[in-house]
Amino acid sequence: MGFYPKLGYLIFGSRLRRLSEYFLAEVNKVYGQAGIAFDASWFPLFYLLSEKEQLTLMDIATELEVSHSAVSQLVTNLKKKGLVKTSRCEEDGRRQWVVLTKKGSALLEQILPVWKGIDAAMQELVAEHKQSSKILEAINTLEQAVEALPLAERIRRQLPGGMQATAPSTPK
Repeated sequence: MGFYPKLGYLIFGSRLRRLSEYFLAEVNKVYGQAGIAFDASWFPLFYLLSEKEQLTLMDIATELEVSHSAVSQLVTNLKKKGLVKTSRCEEDGRRQWVVLTKKGSALLEQILPVWKGIDAAMQELVAEHKQSSKILEAINTLEQAVEALPLAERIRRQLPGGMQATAPSTPK
């Protein structure tokens, strides 16, 4: 038995990260081989902007369930590449609209066929390995479960009495 399977749930997060990194690297390989200057990590933002012409930074953060800071960093990076631009919201000057530039829209047109290819390849992979068809449902279920009761709390409940009461130390 290999290293990963024998550790079961102890290494669950590492296995998910490893699988995620593998998928992202493979998709990036396809973009590179097609001569498309696109990084798979940009997908969520590009997908949202392909569905809606403009979104605020906060709308993006909410939709992607990530921090405002993470979205801001991604948008700043894509602005430097000339793929998105931002403008102040007229109704609320604290908010910024994010839109694809002409260069970003042209890139979107290039990557759409790759997205279709990814979907078709994943459908094929799932068809070949029937058990894997349950993975998206299982991930959704896990996400809902840890939203209802965070994993850290679940772990603390399993610890011996003395360790449960230990609160995290805060820097002074």
